[in-house]
Amino acid sequence: MNERTLSQGQISALKQMIPEERIRVGGQIGEDYSHDELGGVFGYPEVLIQVMSTEEISEIMKYAYEQEIPVVVRGAGTGLVGAAVAVEGGIMLETTRMNHILELDEENLTVTVEPGVLLMELAQYAEEHGFLYPPDPGEKSATIGGNISTNAGGMRAVKYGVTRDYVRGLTVVLPDGTVVELGGKIVKNSSGYSLKDLIIGSEGTLGIITRAILKLVPLPEKSVSLLVPYPEMETAIAAVPKIIQLKAAPTAIEFMEREVILFAEDYLGKKFPDTDSAAYLLLTFDGNSMDQVESEYEKVAKYCLDHGAVDVYIVDTPERKEAVWSARGAFLEAIKASTTEMDECDVVVPRNHVADFIRYTHELAGQFDIRIPSFGHAGDGNLHVYICQDELGENEWKEKLSALFDAMYARAEEYGGAVSGEHGIGFAKREYLRRQVGETQIELMRGIKKAFDPKGLLNPGKVID
Repeated sequence: MNERTLSQGQISALKQMIPEERIRVGGQIGEDYSHDELGGVFGYPEVLIQVMSTEEISEIMKYAYEQEIPVVVRGAGTGLVGAAVAVEGGIMLETTRMNHILELDEENLTVTVEPGVLLMELAQYAEEHGFLYPPDPGEKSATIGGNISTNAGGMRAVKYGVTRDYVRGLTVVLPDGTVVELGGKIVKNSSGYSLKDLIIGSEGTLGIITRAILKLVPLPEKSVSLLVPYPEMETAIAAVPKIIQLKAAPTAIEFMEREVILFAEDYLGKKFPDTDSAAYLLLTFDGNSMDQVESEYEKVAKYCLDHGAVDVYIVDTPERKEAVWSARGAFLEAIKASTTEMDECDVVVPRNHVADFIRYTHELAGQFDIRIPSFGHAGDGNLHVYICQDELGENEWKEKLSALFDAMYARAEEYGGAVSGEHGIGFAKREYLRRQVGETQIELMRGIKKAFDPKGLLNPGKVID
């Protein structure tokens, strides 16, 4: 990591732009700002600025561009691939104070927010006004800016899609400080290249999001979940493509292993409704009448019972909903608490290969004598596979981790999958992206990066560098 150094003159100039209480330098910057949630990538910024407006960001970027200072944007720091880590020093812009919901437009079914609004805050606000913001990543304390930057998916993607499908417009500060408005409240737009869609999923390498216009949908009146235990994971996941073919339109189809559920029980100190089976599917159905919801879930429940399920539990009481969904939301933290260190393989494969891929991770766990728990979104093929260090020494851990990533990403590619389903590439997964897409696509991405950021100052060292 090539860390650059700001001069005292440059630091003094930045201090002239921002009130003293919102700028920290050197040793004033806390350790939390040197890494993200997993902590596998480290680097301190030289200056941390808590920004409050588009205008502030524009002024800082104009100066940084002129002085050729690298800039990294950070939201809540919940990422898992080092995308918000200042690997080359420079300036870090923290957006968590830009946390206002600016407008609810009920006629156009949109909500306008700043990037520091938390997902859970937006979800609650929408529901209080009779709407649903469908993207539902597991980390509810992530910021909307971070969700847009990684094109986050989540549990409802199987029915509703991913973050990209709900971004109508963006206000973006470019690396030279220019402010552009991309998209808007319009539903259709065939006016040239979609620059808005290039920003979505670019992990802060092309521009800085300072405002977003997001699409809402009417809040479904009814929602019911099914918890379906199976004697083994292969049978559970093999049922998923067949469930999709039933045209019952589940909102979510999650898979989980018993081991992970037990971790969550220990972590939360709460009992899960059932822990006797090896594997579980968790399905959710929503609609505007209970008759509609019941007709859908009864069809699925019958199929599951006829094809290997041990039982079907209806999750419709507040107590059961709390027990099931609090456990599902805690899986990442629970696995993390169960080991000394871990890393994640966030692959996505076609639905009909989910069972094959999970079976392969079990084979690898035995072959390498290492623990590899997993869970994920069976309905859209996005798997969260965690490799745990446990008692392994550092050298052995790194060797096995590298070999396992090589094996799993290669197998995902064989199945027609991709390196990341929703957590992005960041710093940690760059080499795997290059192997998967090849030099032609990497060069096209570099061309796009150069068009937006000719000096290479915005989030350097990420995605393709």
